[in-house]
Amino acid sequence: MESQGKLYVCPTPIGNLEDITLRVLRVLGEVDLIAAEDTRHTIKLLNHFNIKKPLTSYHEHNKREKGKVLIQKLLNGESIALVSDAGMPGISDPGEDLIRLAIENGVEVTALPGPTASVLALVLSGLPTGKFVFEGFLPSNKKDRRDTLQNIKNEERTIILYESPYRVKALLQDMLEIFGERNIAVCRELTKKYEEVFRGSIEESIEKFTQDEPKGEFIIIVKGADKAEDKPQVEELEGLSIKEHLLKYINEGMSKKDAVKRVSEERSLPKNEVYKESIEI
Repeated sequence: MESQGKLYVCPTPIGNLEDITLRVLRVLGEVDLIAAEDTRHTIKLLNHFNIKKPLTSYHEHNKREKGKVLIQKLLNGESIALVSDAGMPGISDPGEDLIRLAIENGVEVTALPGPTASVLALVLSGLPTGKFVFEGFLPSNKKDRRDTLQNIKNEERTIILYESPYRVKALLQDMLEIFGERNIAVCRELTKKYEEVFRGSIEESIEKFTQDEPKGEFIIIVKGADKAEDKPQVEELEGLSIKEHLLKYINEGMSKKDAVKRVSEERSLPKNEVYKESIEI
């Protein structure tokens, strides 16, 4: 490697080991040290590709002390590869802090391209990809999570969220109550044997994962809110019952199914509540 210390940000596979790049393999084999989020996890990857290099842990609970140690090594001329358990370091993990610390200390930093779960899920979702926002993991506390959802309720860009299998149903329920009906894609186990992408409404996804116990890490892609000019004016809806609202669209040529979906979105109501009103039509 170069005599001057350099930090290499190295993405690792999010599931399928074939997704690692040749350049990442070369760098991992050439650096002086590999800083890993979980050395037990990373050693399996290194052994698979027969890479023998010193490992050190760098994670959320030791990042302040270990960050100083790693920066000193870089300043002394050592080259270090930064890896997370999966995907791109620095995205929803403590690698962000080491990268910033290196830059502040004048250390050269370079990032290698590779697997990133958020963009992969966005592309698979079938939802608009031209503009999007990444919110990552929302707070685990229910009140804080709901406050965050309220803050992004009117975001018009496609939204990317991460969630654990233990909280995904609670998140979906909060989204339904705060966002109302909206199209989403729920992705799990991407690139792995049991990869799954469920596309539908928030309510449909709740039904799906009530029947099928959530397993694996989840990425949820949410369609952005309609633009203000696309929404019916309040005065247009004022005084209309749900049934009259449905009839308005059906009389304009819309199918009953599409009318139910449209009305549930515009009134921010669960689709089953609107469906009940449509039965007699």
